[in-house]
Amino acid sequence: MSDARILFGFHAVLSRLRQHSASIQEILIDRDRIDARMKDLLSLADGAGVRLMQVERSRLDGMAGANGRHQGVIAKVVDTPIPYKDIHDILESDLTEPPFFLVLDGVEDPHNLGACLRVADAMGVHAVIAPKDRAVGLNATVRKVACGAAETVPFIAVTNLARTLRDLKEAGVWIIGAAAEAENDLFTTKFEGPVALVLGAEGTGLRRMTAETCDALVSIPMFGSVESLNVSVASGICLYEARRQRNLLAIPAV
Repeated sequence: MSDARILFGFHAVLSRLRQHSASIQEILIDRDRIDARMKDLLSLADGAGVRLMQVERSRLDGMAGANGRHQGVIAKVVDTPIPYKDIHDILESDLTEPPFFLVLDGVEDPHNLGACLRVADAMGVHAVIAPKDRAVGLNATVRKVACGAAETVPFIAVTNLARTLRDLKEAGVWIIGAAAEAENDLFTTKFEGPVALVLGAEGTGLRRMTAETCDALVSIPMFGSVESLNVSVASGICLYEARRQRNLLAIPAV
């Protein structure tokens, strides 16, 4: 049975309207917000036949919670099963290039996960993989920060991350972990063929078992005074370098 939940914020609600309006039960909006952005959303919802309700802002505040910046719009949605249930569904699908994964080892901050999903979408990642335990899932804050990427990038939560990494290796995927202490750096590492980039949690980095399961560890070259980067920033840097290399390999020689 599908579970009803809420999405809040313009990016998340607009993305759901454009991609899967049938999953929206209703949209609640701040009755006092009548700017151009709200009018665009109302027009899109009306065209999709989605029920709209104008309510007091205090009601939206209560639904979104203390940390929910709803921007005057909340959608009640019913999730439908995602098209990919595990890594084998991805590996066996009709990909246009070798598999490209982002693996997050225990990210607990929903803002970081949302940002990671957003950059994963931008860099053409085929799926984001994370453990079910001691990690944040796809909650409303994650979806809002992801700006629609939570609806476009498959997010696969696994029971045993080390076992999943071994399954990927058996399928021919090269596992590359990011670690500050690694001898090899990002720019001298090859990202051709099937690749999974693995990044650790905020502050602690990769767990020992995860690091030992990787085929290689790489560090991000640092040229300033700070010693570490936020996991979402680090994932953006690593995924961009991997995508840059993969695109160069795809360009036919003249």
